[in-house]
Amino acid sequence: MFGSRSSKEEKAAATEKVSADLSQPRDPQAPKGRPTPKRAVAQSQRKAVVASTGNRKEDARRARERRREEMSRQREALANGDERYLPVRDKGPVRRFVRDFVDSRFSVAELFLPLAVIILVLSMIRVPSIQNIALLLWLGVIVLIILDSIGLVFRLRKALNERFPNEPRRGAIAYGLMRTLQMRRLRLPKPQVKRGERP
Repeated sequence: MFGSRSSKEEKAAATEKVSADLSQPRDPQAPKGRPTPKRAVAQSQRKAVVASTGNRKEDARRARERRREEMSRQREALANGDERYLPVRDKGPVRRFVRDFVDSRFSVAELFLPLAVIILVLSMIRVPSIQNIALLLWLGVIVLIILDSIGLVFRLRKALNERFPNEPRRGAIAYGLMRTLQMRRLRLPKPQVKRGERP
């Protein structure tokens, strides 16, 4: 009896607070500064944001069109580096700096895929000496990638500490390491700096 009224008041207050918080833009890497809303509040807010026409098919069609537009904007942003429409994973000045830092230098890890194909082909040849060469080549590539990655971690951490001393940098090093594993021309967002340029 008393619980239902108080829970309704809590939901209403939480909805007002969440809508007030969402109106202000926030750095995606910054802490939220507010508690996560309850599921019922979040769902009711989501339903309120998307105006319903009363026709399920029409609503589904509108939702599909909206998703399609968002995806096309995101694809364009990944191609030209437009910060506004990038996925949350790639947004922010820290992530942009990490991308530029990785793209401005050559890393052994970006040759991993082509070398893996070559080593795989060599290992399928039924000649023991060639298979031994393939195995040694494979071990050499792995050692070079590990050494290069360790060097990148130290250099990138130092550069981030100098450039962004007060910004949250969680996950930035791992983000940079994952980017080194992709061939330069296949990286998304596309590289915005040339090799040898200082970010």
